[in-house]
Amino acid sequence: MSQLVEVKVPDIGDFDTVEVIEVLVKPGDTIRAEQSLITVESDKASMEIPSSAAGVVSEMRVKLGDKVSEGTLVLLLAPLAQGQDAAPGASAGAPAAVDATPSRPADAPMPAAAAPEPPAVPEPPPASASVATSAAGAATAARHVPPVPALAPDEVNVVKPHASPSVRKFARELGVDLVRVRGTGPKLRITQDDVRDYVKGAVAQAIAAPAGGQPASGGADAGAALGLIPWPKVDFAKFGPIESKPLSRIRKLSGANLHRNWVMIPHVTNHEEADITELEALRVQLNREIEKSGVKLTMLAFLIRACVAALQKFPEFNASLEGDALVYKRYWHIGFAADTPNGLVVPVIRDADRKGVVQLARETAELAAKARDGKLSPSDIQGGTFSISSLGGIGGTGFSPIINAPEVAILGVSRSATKPVWDGKQFQPRLMLPMSLSYDHRVIDGAAAARFNAFVAQLLADFRRAIL
Repeated sequence: MSQLVEVKVPDIGDFDTVEVIEVLVKPGDTIRAEQSLITVESDKASMEIPSSAAGVVSEMRVKLGDKVSEGTLVLLLAPLAQGQDAAPGASAGAPAAVDATPSRPADAPMPAAAAPEPPAVPEPPPASASVATSAAGAATAARHVPPVPALAPDEVNVVKPHASPSVRKFARELGVDLVRVRGTGPKLRITQDDVRDYVKGAVAQAIAAPAGGQPASGGADAGAALGLIPWPKVDFAKFGPIESKPLSRIRKLSGANLHRNWVMIPHVTNHEEADITELEALRVQLNREIEKSGVKLTMLAFLIRACVAALQKFPEFNASLEGDALVYKRYWHIGFAADTPNGLVVPVIRDADRKGVVQLARETAELAAKARDGKLSPSDIQGGTFSISSLGGIGGTGFSPIINAPEVAILGVSRSATKPVWDGKQFQPRLMLPMSLSYDHRVIDGAAAARFNAFVAQLLADFRRAIL
């Protein structure tokens, strides 16, 4: 039988003794040289003790809580058989009674038991899945998976995570923020099992969440994934008479989309004013000339044409973010928000770059009518590259429109108003249109947004620029 190799604690600096706070291997494990064996902690820091040789763990000489110092015997190693690899899962050549659980890679932490595969993010159930099936799956997950052991909201960012380097690495690999994990080890230390339980609980909550996303109004578990306190449950009837009406289908769908877009896209809004004095006079004049055609020119038609010109000059606004790539679209389909009795919808004008303001006015009127009647087809609301939300016919002086993903920007316009504007010599009454450009800050910088908005304002102030 080959002679066993002693693995001892190396030089640990100025510390006389340190406490063993984590044991990363066990008898029967096949380990590599420099693989971490135990984690020790002084009053200043934690550190991992590596192995000085490769082999099969024959006997552990330290346990959790022991005090060790330089030269302390950690374990005994049986040398690897000739041709045997120290890769994880390699045969240890140990007796049958020895636990043959595959050991971890050299750069990954070794749990007390075999580590499970990282949990996959669950896919939402298909639309055809029955409610009973979803409920049964959620109930099963709730029975077998422990709840998320997260810190209370008032403790987040106050309690500093207490964990060893190997646990921190394990948490990084799974994308877990240790600030939100409650430790169950000595002195509330976070262990690998705590991290696993947190991930399992998060997955269980995702499975139990209703298909289509979190409730638009913020249900009891709506903020759980963000570490927020539950949505308040109030018996409104005890304060006075109430009436409850179900949300329309459009409001449910648009609410879920708006919620996702607002949470996932870093919105920034740039505000600008456009002098539309001459443009409004031109619009009124043209309407007199074409009134018999049945088409009424609106400011929206001119806005669409101006935005197309701006998108062609600033192509990043006509793009979509896909992973680490920015997809530039060589077509210009403009969506516009239409207010309907059942909620907000966004019909799309296709190939707006090929159409004049009269045709744009005709198509927007037709699509808006179809939206109010609930007769829009799927093709009428797909393929948009940029959106416009106009509240000019209602009022307001500015707002922050929510980007319609996967687009990266949206232009909101409010009611125009006559204001005194200094022309260098005196104040002149000018009709000013407030414009609010919301943009995805991951794709668009503030300076680019300001240039885009200013360019649209210049086109509206002198619409002859739009044909150049």
